[in-house]
Amino acid sequence: MTTASASPTLHDVTSAFERIYDPSWAASWDAVGLVCGDPEQPVRRILFAVDPVAEVVEEAVEWGADLVVTHHPLLLRGVTSVAATTPKGRLVHRLITSGTALYTAHTNADTAHPGVSDALAAAVGLTGPLRPLDPDPTDPEGRRGIGRVGALAEPVTLRAFAERAAAGLPRTAAGLRVAGDPDREVRTVAVSGGAGDSLLGAARAAGVDVFLTSDLRHHPASEFAQHGDIALVDTAHWASEWPWLAEGAARLTRALRDAATNVETRVSTIVTDAWSQAFGLPDHPVS
Repeated sequence: MTTASASPTLHDVTSAFERIYDPSWAASWDAVGLVCGDPEQPVRRILFAVDPVAEVVEEAVEWGADLVVTHHPLLLRGVTSVAATTPKGRLVHRLITSGTALYTAHTNADTAHPGVSDALAAAVGLTGPLRPLDPDPTDPEGRRGIGRVGALAEPVTLRAFAERAAAGLPRTAAGLRVAGDPDREVRTVAVSGGAGDSLLGAARAAGVDVFLTSDLRHHPASEFAQHGDIALVDTAHWASEWPWLAEGAARLTRALRDAATNVETRVSTIVTDAWSQAFGLPDHPVS
């Protein structure tokens, strides 16, 4: 938080954010940018969160946030109504009546350098230079793209890596799932925040020891694991993307400070993972 007294407009804030996370980097199927809000309204407080859900919006209203920045879109697919008869319609009404704007940075934040997977890599202990797992062909510098590939400071067992990853990520009901010999040695790691089973082939091509991502489906994961050459670590989707929020908030704060503005940011710690409980888990899920 700066000492300047001026407050930027919503347009000022979103323009600064889009210079960091260019909407043109988003996938063609994605829906990023301003969802609701008056571009001329002043912005003094910004809440960052993974999901645009009711609990997050209530946190924003109670804190007095003028803007919520989420990673996941609220309206990814076309709608013909936002009547308050559906959960998303009620959310839109709550945002508008409280004067709270909503902005989304999704796959443009995924592919950015640094972006979602850079923050994930740091959270699970990767060090040194990182490279994209699936590079963006439009980036001549080769730094943008989905996922990251890097290395640990020193080799560890798969069990130790999974425990380190669990400690570095926010806690969720289901924790982490692991495929592979827990005593095998791992050094090189690929990570991808969010759903990553479409990148299993890229992980194999990268020649890593372990691939950490989320939402791995049974058949693709089973077939991949049968090769026995690369271990898998499956995390909660929300947990793998949450580390980026602090980075996004910090980068936006720096950009706005340069413009002599006064904005406060907060990262929501509400766990918005879809799964709230797990039963029948072993005491030590990686043993």
